[in-house]
This record gives sequence, C-alpha cells and structure tokens, in this order.
Amino acid sequence: MKTRVPLLLSLVFAAGCSDSSVTGPAPLGRVVAVPTVAGAPAATRITVMTRNLYIGADVDLVIGALLTPDPNDDLAALQVAIATLSTTDFPARAAALADEIARMRPHVVGLQEVEDLHIHLGALGLPVDIDQNFLEILLDSLAARGVTTYAVAGQVTNITATLFFGAITLFDHEAILVDADRVAVGPHVIERNFQHNLPLSLTGVDFKRGWVQIDARIAGSPGLAITIANTHLESGSGGLFPDLRREQALELVRSVGPARPAILLGDFNDPPGSPMYDVITGARFTDAWAALQPGVSGFTCCEVADLSNGVATLTSRFDDVFMRGIAGPEGSLIGQITIVGDQSSDRVPGPAYPIWPSDHAGVVASLLVRPAGALAALR
Repeated sequence: MKTRVPLLLSLVFAAGCSDSSVTGPAPLGRVVAVPTVAGAPAATRITVMTRNLYIGADVDLVIGALLTPDPNDDLAALQVAIATLSTTDFPARAAALADEIARMRPHVVGLQEVEDLHIHLGALGLPVDIDQNFLEILLDSLAARGVTTYAVAGQVTNITATLFFGAITLFDHEAILVDADRVAVGPHVIERNFQHNLPLSLTGVDFKRGWVQIDARIAGSPGLAITIANTHLESGSGGLFPDLRREQALELVRSVGPARPAILLGDFNDPPGSPMYDVITGARFTDAWAALQPGVSGFTCCEVADLSNGVATLTSRFDDVFMRGIAGPEGSLIGQITIVGDQSSDRVPGPAYPIWPSDHAGVVASLLVRPAGALAALR
C-alpha cells in the first residue's frame, strides 16, 4: 500500500494538466493540485456520455395492438403514436442534444434508440410523410454549432420493422460516437446482438437487442487502450424481464472480458440492486454514479411519452456509466459525474409546447485515467 500513495498523488496532480484540459472543455469536477512525484507518468482524463435519444412515442402500445387477434385496434394505436411523434419532434430535440454534446465535449458518446424512421401513410388515407434518420440529424445539428469532429465508431441494429404493407419502416440502432480528434479507435470493433432476447413473434418485425464495443485510445495516454461498450438492455418490468436483462448483462461483460480497463455505457433498464446490476458489479465494474454521488438518487427515467410535462417525472436510475481499471487503485474513481437534460430549463420549443430533449436524462462522467505505466505498477 505504501508504494501506491505517491503514485496516486501524482495522478491527482496530473488531472490538472491533462490533454482534456487543453483540447476539451473545462472538467466537470474540481482540479486538485498536490506535489507531483519526479518521473511519475502523466495522467489524462476521459469524458464519456450516455444518451437515450427516444424514438418519440410509446411504441409498446403499437406492438401490443399488433399482437392482439383484433385487427381493428392496429390503426387506432398507430394514429396515437403518429400524433405523439408530431409533438415530440426529433429535429427540435436534436438541437438540444447537440447543445449538450457541444457543451460537455465528451470523448465518447454512447447513444441508444438511434432511429432511422420512415412513415408514409397516403395509401391508408392519412397525410403523413416522415423520413428521419436520427444520427444524421444529430450530426447535422452538431455541425451547425461548429462541432464537426464526432464520427461513428460503431453501430448495431436492434430492431428492423416493416409494417402496414411497407407504409412504415423502422431501424433501431445503438451507436458509439467518438471525437476523432482526441480518440483513436481500433483495432477491434464489435457490433453484436444478444443471444438472449424477448420471445417476440410478429410478422415484419425482427426484434433483438445488442451492443457496440470498441477499443479506444485517448489522446494524451499513449499505450493505454480502453474497451468501451454501449448497450440498451431489454425494457419491461416484472415477469421474465429482470432475468432476461441479467443474461444480456452476462453476455456483455463476457464480451468485454477482464483483461483491460473498460467502460460500459447504456440504458440498462434496471436499478441498483437488480440481477443485472449484480452481474456488472460482480465483474468488478464500479457504478460511477454511486461512487461519485453517494446518497444522491440520480434518476434518469422517464418523462411522459409526449414530453409535455413541465416538471421532470424521473423516478428511476436506468442510464449508467460503469468503469473498471480507471483512476485510483482498487476501483476508486477521481472525477465527477453529472446528469443532463433533467431540468425544466433544458426543454426546447416544440410544435405545440416546450418539450424535453428525450424521455430519459443523460449522464456525463469525466474521470482520471491511469496511464499504462501506472496500471502496471498497481497490478
């Protein structure tokens, strides 16, 4: 233990002069200066964000209607969803999401519910024409703010749906964005669906959850590779859902493996203490929110489906950042974590009323990264 103390002090000092403090935004946390240790390797900081973009309507109601034997409720459920989509206006929300990214300038962004949505209902007698590629819209919104360095590092398709005789097509993705000026990706990128999925049988719908996993090297930390994965575990409460999410979490941590520093981002759809949570923390991942904001609720889900509520209705913590082998010894973390998109002032003008950026809040963590030499010394 005695050999670790001066090394840890040098890491804390290095946080004040890391790469991110020069090329990125101001750190989320405080900068603590203490005497450095001669010859100790420099440290850097990594800032990551997880953000569920929200499709814009309660799709479960449409799927539920399609699963019933009564065909008469299908169109009614669809009309409700379309009306909600028109008021939750993703292009308007993308502007707010782009503001968050431009302000926080994370190195890596894990995105969930990244939709490619096409709805043309003229054949059904409804004057509805929607073509929205969420990722393109978000990147265009960033470019409009002068932020052009973010690039897609990986993307997995979860849901493919062709409904109402082709009048609706939907591709649901998870994606990882990186600031290409500060993050090098490779050599491994994994885009994979879980083997354990909801046993859903619906004509025209291929429904599988999955994850994206990359090797990332952060500018200022040569030689240090961090495995970063982003996922959206299955939603739903009770019944088979907790065990299903546990199995999906097992697949995720097995893919990431134990060998190197790692970060898990995502909408995990379960709170602390759940079977899913126990799997991840049992794989020696630290819950960054619990470590850095002990005793603070940190709720991230969920606003009402049409985003019309004036005061946040968040009552669950589903969106998380889990870390292993980052910052201090024995899983301790140095840095800060915050929630974005959870204040009434974060709402933006919508077609009918102010709307939230998403039905979820986002989470941003900025943490010290141990350099490769320090990692070896602490093993």
